[in-house]
Amino acid sequence: MEQEDGSRVSTAYLRFAEDEVGDKSPLYGEVLHGVASDREVIGFLLTLPREKRQPNLFLAADRHLFGTPADWDQLRRRVLQDKDALRATMLARSTQTNEPGRCAALLPVLAGLPEPLALLEVGTSAGLCLLPDFYAYDYGGPIVRPEAQPLMPPVFPCKVNAATPIPARPPRVAWRAGLDLNPIDLADPAEVAWLEALVWPEQTDRLARLRAAIKIAAEQNPRVVKGDLRTDLASLAREAPKDATLVIFHTAVLAYVSSAAEREEFARSVGLLCDFWIANEMPQVFPEIARRAGREGPRGSFLLALNGAPMAWVDPHGAWLDTIGAAPSQLASYDNQR
Repeated sequence: MEQEDGSRVSTAYLRFAEDEVGDKSPLYGEVLHGVASDREVIGFLLTLPREKRQPNLFLAADRHLFGTPADWDQLRRRVLQDKDALRATMLARSTQTNEPGRCAALLPVLAGLPEPLALLEVGTSAGLCLLPDFYAYDYGGPIVRPEAQPLMPPVFPCKVNAATPIPARPPRVAWRAGLDLNPIDLADPAEVAWLEALVWPEQTDRLARLRAAIKIAAEQNPRVVKGDLRTDLASLAREAPKDATLVIFHTAVLAYVSSAAEREEFARSVGLLCDFWIANEMPQVFPEIARRAGREGPRGSFLLALNGAPMAWVDPHGAWLDTIGAAPSQLASYDNQR
């Protein structure tokens, strides 16, 4: 059984290197291939619960504790020398990658919905993606900018295809709230350091944009409620103003709900709570939605869906958007479908 589990971990690390990391981080590519072929490091990972063996968690925990490694050999040495500290960090932390660049993929959909919007994000971490109207976006033409504000907004680049509707401005948001099992407190330097550790080493521009978004979020202080999407979403959704379009959205969250039946129940129940539901997840999270996409996306891509209808294949961090579906204005709200 242990050999079988070790083989499963090795395969997961290789798959993450090929599908997720690719050429985005040569260092992490080297490290992940090193882990996949190292019996001692695999043995260390097997001492953790299965849900805590994730590659991104391992990489971020090591970097959070010890700094960026020079290479695989250095990382291997310090993992084997400091197993207890690394194990404690991986048990205490989770991969709350709060990537505000994902707003670039969400914006063309959000901007097509009736304003004003009420935004409710599931798995919101520190709430950075609750602030799409405070950021700027570069889709290859004129920069889409927010209304004037005291802090300089980060500009998120996003390559798009010709079918993508580019908004002239961010949407108006009347209300916003987030739900998370363990919300990140941006007033805590250790929590901010963890968010920064989740950004891959070579991605300095991405880190600079994250830091700019954190400053805006610290000033705006979006409301983030501690709770479980399976039990606490309905009560928070009821707080949204009735004269605003309620949008419940999530990115890279439902994969952590391991039961397919629970994911399907979430998809069914969320439609009873909001006007529009935006899911930005790996295609295997909702296979029925993926089957309706008509074609597969690039390896490692997410599928963006609105009210269960496939809209676009997107980069997990919002760097590109390949629109495949109808414009949001052509889709009925859930309220009209019921």
